Formats: sequence, structure tokens, C-alpha cells
Amino acid sequence: MVVLYVVVALALVFLIAAVLIGREARRLDAEPPRAVFDIDEATEWVANHLPFEVSAVLTYSDVRRILEWNLEFLRAKGMSTPERPLPENSIVVGPEEVADFVMSRARAIDSPYSEDQVAAVLDAQFGYFDAIGAIGPEANGDEVE
Repeated sequence: MVVLYVVVALALVFLIAAVLIGREARRLDAEPPRAVFDIDEATEWVANHLPFEVSAVLTYSDVRRILEWNLEFLRAKGMSTPERPLPENSIVVGPEEVADFVMSRARAIDSPYSEDQVAAVLDAQFGYFDAIGAIGPEANGDEVE
């Protein structure tokens, strides 16, 4: 008789666990994965995806500095952070606007970065954003204000 109770209890625990795990798996499957930007990972990824003539000149710390300036710009524009989720209206940022900001920061500290080097790093960073799923679909002309 005790064996019957143990078997029924184990079957009940298994059934409850299977239902809960199945429900959570379906819920997580319905949500898109969150894109998480890691500056160290991004620096390595971007540095490895630069054209040879740019990667031969820029160090990892140079790439990281340019990425940090880009993040500073994106935060000023209202980029999502863990403390501040993305608002209902998505942010549309053009590459020229980002490059102008980064070049102004580079000039402010008399850095030797050329416009071509900054453009190459920013292009590679947008490739990284795309690779981690942080870039949405391209905006139509009607959606851009």
C-alpha cells in the first residue's frame, strides 16, 4: 500500500513539473530574445570585422573608444537600457548623424582617427547590432519624422 502512495505521489509531482515546464517553454518561445550589448564582445567582434587597412592602424582600445562614443550618442537619443526600456516609438538613427557625433568627440581630444576609420568601425558595429538582433526592420519614408 505504501508503494502505491509513493508511485502516485511521484506521478503527481512529475505531471505538475511537466505542465509548468511546458507552459514556461511556450511563453519563452513566443517572446523574441532580448538583444544584449556587451562592450567587450562588441569590441572584439567589430575589430575582427574591420577592413584590413583599418584594422592595421586601430588597436582594440581605439575601437572600444569609438564604440563608447557611439553608445554615448545612442544613450543621448534615448536608447534602451536595463533601467530604461525602449519606448513605444522606436528610435531611428542615421549613420551620418552617428559619424558626425563620433568625429566631433574625436576632434575634441585631438585623436588621429580619420573619417574612413570611424565609418568602418561604425559600419562594423551596425553589423554587430544586426548579428545580436538589436536592429529592427528598415523604416519606411512615412515612418521617419
